[in-house]
Amino acid sequence: MNKLVILLVTIGLAIGTSAIAADQTLVSTKAPSPIKLDGMADKAWDSAKGITVTVDETPYEPDNGYEGIRETDVTIKSLYDDKYVYFLITYKDPTKSLERFPWVKQADGSWKKLENKDQTKHENTYYEDKFAMYWNISTKGFEEDGCMISCHLDMEGDSSAGRKFTASADETIDMWHAKYVRSLPMGMFDDQYVDNNTDPKANKGWGRKGDTGKGGYKNNDNADKSAPAYMNLSPTADEMYYVIPSKKVPFVDDFKSGDVVPGITISPMMGGRADILARNEYKDGMWTLEVMRALKTEGENAETQDVQFTDMSKTYPFGIAVFDNAQINHLFHVETLELKFN
Repeated sequence: MNKLVILLVTIGLAIGTSAIAADQTLVSTKAPSPIKLDGMADKAWDSAKGITVTVDETPYEPDNGYEGIRETDVTIKSLYDDKYVYFLITYKDPTKSLERFPWVKQADGSWKKLENKDQTKHENTYYEDKFAMYWNISTKGFEEDGCMISCHLDMEGDSSAGRKFTASADETIDMWHAKYVRSLPMGMFDDQYVDNNTDPKANKGWGRKGDTGKGGYKNNDNADKSAPAYMNLSPTADEMYYVIPSKKVPFVDDFKSGDVVPGITISPMMGGRADILARNEYKDGMWTLEVMRALKTEGENAETQDVQFTDMSKTYPFGIAVFDNAQINHLFHVETLELKFN
């Protein structure tokens, strides 16, 4: 029996017996009117019946005093029309977290990027909120085990965390990754996928990779990484934490001690990475995400990188995760979810 098979058996024993059918089914119904993608629930959503999923499991316990949420309920609704599928996602999070490795000016005039990494060398203090949906494409066992089939897998001799990979080259998973600093200000998720790579030297994200495409985000560092390279003109409160293309200018140090400049520059994604459009709102301790994606995506590698909602008689298994200002640690559920079209 090979290492991966042993591992998957161990995971199954750890979480109890695998589900033989989905624990919850989300039914997507035909939209009664056009959907306005604005991050708010307009009247069209009144006709959609949602499901509520409690996420209360974490892959590990950070050793650096992490105080993020330990449980939240995620409510999901879905609608579709002739070209697109839509999702309305809401969940409670008492903190709006956008402070991702920010530059802060020190009393001596130097600049410092704030960080407080845990034992896995990942951040969960100075980091952004995130949300993820995980859709099966061709991975055997996903229907029964859900996300656990490929997430945070142990590897002999490796003590890091965050590993995702499938069991074979012909198995992939579609990962919709909403990053509240790096992607959502540009109106989109980061569309990613998971394959069977187990060599972090070949890809530092193990099997997790961005879909075919360009654009996205880069660290906002000058040549010797001693200060920011860019800043925003007239930033809003949120734009203290990301440099956007429309306001991006070279960094000029007219700041005083304690001032903040973004640690990241962002830009729109292109190609397959830009397939998932979204708008979001944070209000009264609640995140709302309104999401839109083509039922069938086109382009290079679309069939192996994207779930295709082309057969309305099929069910589509998926899972979700909530990241409360954490790089890889997150809240997840064990049960399997599925989407059906009505």
